[in-house]
Amino acid sequence: MLEKTSSISNKMLISVDHEKLGGFSERQVRFYLKYSSFVFKALQKPAFQKFLQWMLKNERIEEQTVRAVHVKVLPMRRKNGKGIAGNCDAARGRIRIYPKTTKFCQLFKQKFGRNTLLFYAVNRARAALIHELLHLKYVKDERKVRELAKGYFCIFTKKQSCQNPRELSIYKIIFATKSMEETPSTDSYKPGIQIKLNGTCLRASGVFR
Repeated sequence: MLEKTSSISNKMLISVDHEKLGGFSERQVRFYLKYSSFVFKALQKPAFQKFLQWMLKNERIEEQTVRAVHVKVLPMRRKNGKGIAGNCDAARGRIRIYPKTTKFCQLFKQKFGRNTLLFYAVNRARAALIHELLHLKYVKDERKVRELAKGYFCIFTKKQSCQNPRELSIYKIIFATKSMEETPSTDSYKPGIQIKLNGTCLRASGVFR
């Protein structure tokens, strides 16, 4: 039986690089604080934490190798300008999860609506955490990590969606080619497809306004 309280959940925290705050407006900072708080609560949900426990056991990754999971308040970009969903310092057992930019979220919200944005933000963070946890074992094998992450995320999504294929549309948004850091096109996601939001999203009143 899985433990009710996950050690991963106990190692999660919201963190901000205070020296970088000067590069953002007060409005942007408020937005990112809401974003990180919303994602943090979603990642700590028992169903997802139990799934992570199962995944770690299945991959034979010891939970004690995870020393900290930082849900970062501010976004991070690579040298080429593309955003980062997460990264893993395997030597220190430290994982970071980053938000999308305010610009991306505004464009996404205009195209697909606030509820779909909430659903996307949560599942992007879940996919990123799954990906980075796998890097604890497959440190430099990015190709294998990507393949495994897609598989595990799909397993979790199917369990949560009660086998409703329409609710798997978010999988295509997150894992489609180039969709991780670009605004999704109307070809990759049909706004007419209604996504049944989980309880977390439905209770997130006031977020991202």
